[in-house]
Amino acid sequence: MRRERVEFPGHQGQMLAGRIDRPTGPVRAWALFAHCFTCGKDNRAANRIARGLAEAGIATLRFDFTGLGDSEGDFANSGFSSNLEDLLAAADYLRGREAAPALLVGHSLGGAAVLGVAGRIPECRAVATIAAPFEADSVLDHFGEALETIETEGEATVNLAGRPFRIRREFVEDLRSQTQAERIRDLDRPLMVLHAPGDTVVSVDAARRIFETASHPKSFVSLDDADHTLLNPADAEYVAGLVATWGTRYIGEERGDSTDADAPGEETEVTVEETGDGQYQQDVRIGPHHFLADEPPDVGGDGTGPNPYELLLASLGACTTMTLRMYAAHKQLPLERVRVHLQHEKLKGENGPVDRITREITIEGDLDAKQRERMLQIADRCPVHRTLHGEVQVETRERSTGTSDAR
Repeated sequence: MRRERVEFPGHQGQMLAGRIDRPTGPVRAWALFAHCFTCGKDNRAANRIARGLAEAGIATLRFDFTGLGDSEGDFANSGFSSNLEDLLAAADYLRGREAAPALLVGHSLGGAAVLGVAGRIPECRAVATIAAPFEADSVLDHFGEALETIETEGEATVNLAGRPFRIRREFVEDLRSQTQAERIRDLDRPLMVLHAPGDTVVSVDAARRIFETASHPKSFVSLDDADHTLLNPADAEYVAGLVATWGTRYIGEERGDSTDADAPGEETEVTVEETGDGQYQQDVRIGPHHFLADEPPDVGGDGTGPNPYELLLASLGACTTMTLRMYAAHKQLPLERVRVHLQHEKLKGENGPVDRITREITIEGDLDAKQRERMLQIADRCPVHRTLHGEVQVETRERSTGTSDAR
């Protein structure tokens, strides 16, 4: 699994901070995760669930709602409706950069949020809720005496999960105006409801009401003795495994990071961007393929991937072996295996440094001397070799945010 920090504009224009958990192999589909009320994207449950989905091949975007965590904005000016709009903004971001989310997963009030927004994301194929309330305004039960102060004076500070939050009357009115029963009834998507019978924050009766209101196909999973926040790592990992296994039935083998450019004869765009981990670590995406690039520790990197010149050598080596294999197949030569060893060094030249690449080719098979000599000549005709020796034009321009920020 690889993780990267991302940022995208929310519905009010403030930048929302997110994280993408991406599988090391092909991406089966994309998921969008909504965290619990006042929790944030980096809470333990969100972290473990996103990681579990990524390990199952489902890339996941989680983010802080407006005014929470690392996202911009004032929490006091947000509400349940703004959370829905933030989720739509996140879906738009994924749609423009990778692929729209096929799976929506929400924890606690985040579960109510994904139920509220699923019908507005046409690409969504399945929804999973974890310890979600049936009515969005059930969160007001935890405001205590502060609720009366909010209603009479317009705002008050409410302590939630040990932290103070400024809540305004508009927030309360927004929660009470939600039509969750109608949204659940009209969901028209497979639904998985996960809830612990002993949940002391949101009663399991909420899960019963969600399940009874929704249409088939629907599933209910008891989380046994799990607490509301899934504090036990095993509970969060269990949830991630269940949702991934269940969701696969509906999201199929869609590859969220593939494009029509993967078709034979067409070029696939290569995207390289910083992961945010370490000083130089890069996430390299080529169609459905993903890997890391980095610098070695002696120059400030972490050595988590090949450096740029090593990638260049790998490109030349791969092109060489492929070209020789094609030639041998065309000439029906008894070639068994080709191995290429490459090194790069900088030499002093009369007009400045000169790059030199040394390429040694091992040819295995019952080929005579003339055939082997011809194979070495063919190696110099591989496309990457010709590109390195030809005139190369690199055009650099800025790409607007919302796609890849490529430069």
